[in-house]
Formats: sequence, structure tokens, C-alpha cells
Amino acid sequence: MDKELHLKLTVRLYTDNNQRCFGPGIATLLERVREHRSLRSAAASMGMAYSKAWRIIRTAEDVFGCKLLDSTIGGRGGGGAVLTPEAERLLAAYEVYTADVTAYAQGKFEEAFGFYREL
Repeated sequence: MDKELHLKLTVRLYTDNNQRCFGPGIATLLERVREHRSLRSAAASMGMAYSKAWRIIRTAEDVFGCKLLDSTIGGRGGGGAVLTPEAERLLAAYEVYTADVTAYAQGKFEEAFGFYREL
């Protein structure tokens, strides 16, 4: 086989009524808020509408029952947003869990498909 195969997993969390509430999109959005200190800038850096970013944040806040952002409204010094301790905790847990699942799945992938190089 000429091409290398690789495994790409995404981990998404859903509520019991199948509502998506946390995954790679919101994780990236939260990371970008941490970086840019602004939801608007974070959304723009992802090519995402500000209204969609707020919708994603509000959905997760409703599911988890906590605020994910501490926001300040603009003015002379400008507005901004920072992650709450709860958001930091969710993001850290998601990153650790995703890394663990990916490492496990990579081993299983090699066990199951390691032979493909011989085809």
C-alpha cells in the first residue's frame, strides 16, 4: 500500500436526550477564548459567527448547570471574556479523556490493521 493509514477520533459528549453538549468544537472555542480573552475574537479566529459561538456556550452552560465564561461588556477599556474555573475543569477533563481514548484506540488500531502495510 502506498499511503499511510492513521486513526482520527473525535470525542463528543451528549445528554440522555441525545443533545450534543461538548466536543472538539467547543473545546477549541474555549481554548481560543483563553488565548484571545474574547468570545468574539475566538469565534472569528475559527471562522464562526459570534451568535453561533454564544449558542454553543449557552447550550453547554444549560447542560452542565454552570457558567463557562466570565464576560465584561465593552467600553473605554473594551470588553472581554475569561474561562470560569468550571470551564477550565471541563476543558482539562476533556483533553485528558480524549488523549487516553486516542492512545488506547491507536493500540487497537495497530492490532487490527497493522497488516495493511503488507497488502
